[in-house]
Amino acid sequence: MKTTPKSSRMYGFIVLYEMQTDFLVRALDGIDQKDAHKRLDTKANHIAWITGSVVHGRYFLAKSFGIDIPSVTDELFANNKGIVDDATYPLLADFIKDWAAISPKLQEALTQATDEKLEEKLNIPGMEITLFEMISFSSYREANCIGQIALWRRLLNYPGMNYM
Repeated sequence: MKTTPKSSRMYGFIVLYEMQTDFLVRALDGIDQKDAHKRLDTKANHIAWITGSVVHGRYFLAKSFGIDIPSVTDELFANNKGIVDDATYPLLADFIKDWAAISPKLQEALTQATDEKLEEKLNIPGMEITLFEMISFSSYREANCIGQIALWRRLLNYPGMNYM
């Protein structure tokens, strides 16, 4: 961990955040763009959608800290939009570029978050949730999505994900 968080509640999340920042890039390593859109005759979300969804999640969370910068995910992933069968998703390289842009900014905000900030209620239609609960959910979801991409690697005959 680079710095100690202001709130002791954030310690474990910061550790996971740093790992997942690296793991997403590792999960995508070597994936050909044509394979990123394969669904193997299923209705499963493809790598491009999963990746964009995770990137969009960080940008969404960052807005709760006043960090509002554009992303290639803004349109295709707005309002928690699911996969669109005939959509052309951005290049994995563009997702990685956005991931690299938002990750240090959001990490700084997470590290500086006070307990008072973490208890703020978020304005999400149909939900009553604190910022801390959203951070918890986001961390869980990132790990889940990275695992899905790691599985897709194997299904598409790529080597397993390298964690080191």
